[in-house]
Amino acid sequence: MPTPTSEPRGRVAKREAITRAARAVFGREGFTAARIETIAAEAQVSTRTIYNHFAGKEELFTAVVQHSSTHVADILAELMRRQLGPVNDPDGAEKALLALADEWNTPRAEFTDHFALVRRMQAEAAQLPETLLRAWHEAGPRRTRQELARHLTRLNELGVLTVSDPELAAEHFLVLTVGVYSECGHDGVTTVSAESRHRVLAAGVRAFLYGYLPRSAPAREDQAAREHDRRYR
Repeated sequence: MPTPTSEPRGRVAKREAITRAARAVFGREGFTAARIETIAAEAQVSTRTIYNHFAGKEELFTAVVQHSSTHVADILAELMRRQLGPVNDPDGAEKALLALADEWNTPRAEFTDHFALVRRMQAEAAQLPETLLRAWHEAGPRRTRQELARHLTRLNELGVLTVSDPELAAEHFLVLTVGVYSECGHDGVTTVSAESRHRVLAAGVRAFLYGYLPRSAPAREDQAAREHDRRYR
């Protein structure tokens, strides 16, 4: 006989198995082609069990997208806190931003299903409800950009950077670094060597700092470039 506390735990475990399987299936097949029967087989539950948790495929897809996006955003927020939180001077900013870009673009097997899902969503955007796309954007990309903007605001207040529009500055940083490897950086595999990735990201960070370092400190950009060339020549 199940105890009052074992039933909820079992229900939570089944829901997690369903969302995990759904993320993988939706990432492989897309929303339109994916079938509830396929998800049930992968989760090792019955289709009835899925319908006990979710009203249908669209509700399941929405839950998977929001949960997966939130999980990735949580990890990236912690990465930003760890790398940018201690920064309080321009020299430290260059080093921390490069470390942030490097780690952000290091392949993570745990992100494979999520970014496969994102690519499928982008391919099927015209067929997906606008509310779903907006929910994904709010839970993932926008939240991540706002978190980076928050750190850049702090660096502006310290005089480390000159940032008049933190969200625009965050977008510039992401385009110059994360955007370079958006297709291969989170798939769990990549053909780009760590040294090549570091070289490209260092150039992106220098370009960002050229626009956002206080104008009284241009020499730091040249110093950072010389140090990079010395280490990776």
